[in-house]
Amino acid sequence: MILITGGLGMIGAHTARALADVGHQVVVTAHRRTEVPSFLAGRVIVEPLDVTDRDAFLSLAGRHDISDIVHLAGGIPGTDPVGFLRTDMIGLLNALEAARVRGVRRFAVASSLGVYVGRSEMRWHEELALPAAQLPHLIVAFKKAVEPLTTHSLQGTGVQPVVLRIGSIWGPLMDPESPFNPIPPYISAALRGEQPRPLYADDGGDSCYAPDAGRAIALLMTAPTLRHTTYNVSSGRPFTNRELADALRAIIPGPRLDLLPGRQSGPGDNPYLDITRLTHDTGFTPAFDIAKAVADYVAWRADNPR
Repeated sequence: MILITGGLGMIGAHTARALADVGHQVVVTAHRRTEVPSFLAGRVIVEPLDVTDRDAFLSLAGRHDISDIVHLAGGIPGTDPVGFLRTDMIGLLNALEAARVRGVRRFAVASSLGVYVGRSEMRWHEELALPAAQLPHLIVAFKKAVEPLTTHSLQGTGVQPVVLRIGSIWGPLMDPESPFNPIPPYISAALRGEQPRPLYADDGGDSCYAPDAGRAIALLMTAPTLRHTTYNVSSGRPFTNRELADALRAIIPGPRLDLLPGRQSGPGDNPYLDITRLTHDTGFTPAFDIAKAVADYVAWRADNPR
């Protein structure tokens, strides 16, 4: 049985779905978000859990035959950065302790593509040295710290750490007005019949559709062997806002989808995550390009608010 903390969030829910699709039993934890998405109803065990409660975490792990843990639970910083770091650090340490006590096979933890900030390459791969750089967000700073904390905590335990350098993920269950990815707000405006805020035509990057990201993580948790500790999790190919607008025009012909010319930062290429390692070890290839993802998302939003 595989435990997913934060399993009702966007990435967690799609990971749970992918695991259930191939016959695995899944326990997901719920804290602030408790609504079970339709595609998980009756397919997973939902356990209420505040991951900062050590005794409750260990008790949950003891009630189920947990073979692997995917730790995705995390908060959003408010005005108190120390409070955010304390909460997420305690949650991580409790998850690591549960993995050690239970002697699970694999422990996966969410990192971020933001760890590559400061690298000038357009193709970001796992063998790049991570530079000391001014990071764009407190969440990224914590994710960067999570990597060595996890690998060192599990040394000598027999538990295999899996660091997930997750790209920019979007799709069903994401906040339609999310400040972290421009695609859902852009589509949401079009669905309301409004003109979206103009984007630069050649901006974009490596945005991965959530069902693909969930399937990639599920494959990493179930592969017979993994040759590495760290894996990029994304689509492995950049898209442009021009492609996004074209895909949306094909489905919703009404709203104007004006684009600004070029890139906001001037000529150049958009960075993307290299997923060669992920594909080699698990066989993963994305099922959705931007056109298929937009079509699937618009169909989902017809019946769902987010």
